[in-house]
Amino acid sequence: MMKRTISVLLAVMTVICLAFTATSCGSKGYDLEKETELVMVTNAAFPPYESKDGDTFVGIDVDIAKEIASRLGKTLRIEDVDFNSIITGIETGKYDMALAGMTVTEERKQSVAFSDSYATGIQVMIVKSDSAYQSIDDFFNYDEEGNPVSLKNPDIKIGVQQTTTGDIYSSADVTGWGFNDLNEDESTKTDRVTRYPTGADAVEALKTGKVDVVIIDNEPAKSFVDTNKDGSGNSVIRILETEYTNEDYAIAVNKNSTELLAKINEILAEMKSDGTLDSIIAKYIKAE
Repeated sequence: MMKRTISVLLAVMTVICLAFTATSCGSKGYDLEKETELVMVTNAAFPPYESKDGDTFVGIDVDIAKEIASRLGKTLRIEDVDFNSIITGIETGKYDMALAGMTVTEERKQSVAFSDSYATGIQVMIVKSDSAYQSIDDFFNYDEEGNPVSLKNPDIKIGVQQTTTGDIYSSADVTGWGFNDLNEDESTKTDRVTRYPTGADAVEALKTGKVDVVIIDNEPAKSFVDTNKDGSGNSVIRILETEYTNEDYAIAVNKNSTELLAKINEILAEMKSDGTLDSIIAKYIKAE
């Protein structure tokens, strides 16, 4: 009887947590006065925003996090996890803030709170160098108003890093500039998107012909183009001329970490004003 009672209580608590996801059940948020450490969570496979040089974390997001921790008087600790576990980790209070080239979306805002934007990201399409694709117009058929209505190639295969913005956008139906067909109940009927743990995995799938296109942020895309060359020094992949979409990057925190969020926004404003943010970005992204 005791086991049954405990099981019922746990079930009720689970339902309550699910019903009040917006309040980040199980987490009190970050305590600015008591905490001495600030834990940043990321997926260190997204250069130039975050990657690893040996055992050292480097990148735009890493330097921004270091500056935030310094100005808060905290010690920074960085955790490298799968991208698709970042939101849950923030929501449950396992990590304090997420910097991972993360786009603000309505779906993510249901689980976490976002800071002001600190960078603009552009999603682009990578294809093999000998691909016939030249621009986004080569993928869609349009109506008279310029809206996509169908795919020119219904057998196209798209590669993305799982749960990233590229995954979210490309997984929509064709009328929403995605690559999937939906049933009337909005369940997926034809899923043309293959999801990989990292962008590098998606690029490898492209090179071996498992997918036709990889959708990813513009800056990592440039890095992949630079590092994937043949014996003559020519890149085996290229970026299409037109962008797929653009977005704002922001820092995610637990919804109960209201003081931390306010401080992060204050520091970001200071960094924009005193030139620190521009300096960090210029360190990794050279002006063309």
